[in-house]
Amino acid sequence: MDILQGIIIGIVQGLTEFLPVSSSAHLVFIQNILGVQSSLAFDTFLHLGSLLAVLWFFRADIIKMILSWISSLSDIIHGRFREGFYDDPYKRLAWYVIIATIPVGLAGVFFEDSVDALFSGALYVPAFFLFVTGTILYLSQRMTSGSINFRNITGKHALFMGLGQACAILPGLSRSGTTIAAGLVAGLDKEFAAKFSFILSIPAILGAFILQVKDIGSAMDANFLPVFLGFVAAFISGYIAIKWMLDLIQKRNLDIFAYYCWIVGIVVFMGTIAHIF
Repeated sequence: MDILQGIIIGIVQGLTEFLPVSSSAHLVFIQNILGVQSSLAFDTFLHLGSLLAVLWFFRADIIKMILSWISSLSDIIHGRFREGFYDDPYKRLAWYVIIATIPVGLAGVFFEDSVDALFSGALYVPAFFLFVTGTILYLSQRMTSGSINFRNITGKHALFMGLGQACAILPGLSRSGTTIAAGLVAGLDKEFAAKFSFILSIPAILGAFILQVKDIGSAMDANFLPVFLGFVAAFISGYIAIKWMLDLIQKRNLDIFAYYCWIVGIVVFMGTIAHIF
């Protein structure tokens, strides 16, 4: 993999991680187009760039959540957890992110081999699920925006979005698209659904990075510059994608992404099938 290829893949990763078009599908597609086979370590390092983008974008909220969560641990010790939990929305948000992360953690543990097999299969698998992503987005945009925000979200709302994130381990099923759609179905405000979806990506991406961190060193030693520039590209493009999505979801709907997923999914699926026969 050369420097330009690393940068291109990094840009694709950063944009598609937060735009509802499936980063997993696009990473597979772009690698096939460029004729490269990136290592799992390289992919994980790109995800680290996306992780830092969301951490930096929501740094004020995340700092408040961390401090509030630590305070809630003190509340447990002193027997006033319930009072603090309902008085501080950031304490609730921190615990709800943890609750919502449980489904994807379980899915990763119990279905890792099956999902890995799908990722190593033909392109028609992510193409099919990309079409499914478009359908989910289109149907979710037909729903009226709810009134649930960070002050009145409940564990049930968070868990429902967490289940959506767990489903998105399938290649081609967009994590951000599925969780935002789940939030809209659950009655969340559109802007908050997107915001919670992005924050919810933090433990999922961090967990994947921790599991693969042992491979990062060897990847950096073998191909330092493409990996590093890909990481920077993923960080910058991810930050831009988050800002664009939050602006877009306030002013318009996400139908454009549904149409895009349908077109790309159909083209890749039909091209793959035609190549097989």
